[in-house]
Amino acid sequence: MGKEPLILLPGTLCDHRLWGHQVQHLADIADISIGDITKDDTIKGMAKSILSNAPEKFALAGLSLGGIVAMEVVHQAPERVTNLALLDSNPNGPKPEQIEAWEKFNVMVDEGRFSEITEKFLLPNLIHKNRLADKRLIATICDMAEKVGSEAYKRQLKAVASRSDATDKLKGIQCPTLLLVGREDAVCPVEFHKQMSFLIPNSKLAVVEDCGHLSSMEQPAIITLYLRQWLLEVNPFERQGENEIEK
Repeated sequence: MGKEPLILLPGTLCDHRLWGHQVQHLADIADISIGDITKDDTIKGMAKSILSNAPEKFALAGLSLGGIVAMEVVHQAPERVTNLALLDSNPNGPKPEQIEAWEKFNVMVDEGRFSEITEKFLLPNLIHKNRLADKRLIATICDMAEKVGSEAYKRQLKAVASRSDATDKLKGIQCPTLLLVGREDAVCPVEFHKQMSFLIPNSKLAVVEDCGHLSSMEQPAIITLYLRQWLLEVNPFERQGENEIEK
């Protein structure tokens, strides 16, 4: 039996390192590629680009902005996505206060202050407070942002600011869907994922303890375990121990 094609979509200002543990430890069962969502400035355009480079059928997982794009990929080509995993994501449209903050970040980029955005404004909300002293994790997050760069960031900000509310599309998702979220995610909280779990017919929700927004990096082994079971279709929703399973 061949490996299942699996496309992983990073979040805003993230690259392949967001999925480093998963790529390493799922390679025995999946043919993994990292989707590029840095070239387009709309969610629809990002999804179209992913589909144009994807196999005929594939499993799809996205975190944060990657999850938003993944929802649109399924909307555009539901027959091609065999399994869907949405991590720390958000189906809702942008709020006025978010758009205001993103406009300020655009100004900071134009003023040559791009590096300040991640370090001073984003980091406190991206990871669990107990990880803010993890110098290696912090360095990786900041380096990912630098590598993605300011121009790609502006495109990503335009995409999230102009996106449509996707909640009305969730009921149309028919493939098995795994929802994963950090208990302390301050960007895309648990409530968003409960909302998605209620609307997506064939879905389950796992809440990961001691974890913020960047779950695949903060709790990599746990996230990899869930994704492995999801790919193998070995009931990924019956796990005892430190993580709460909710529907």
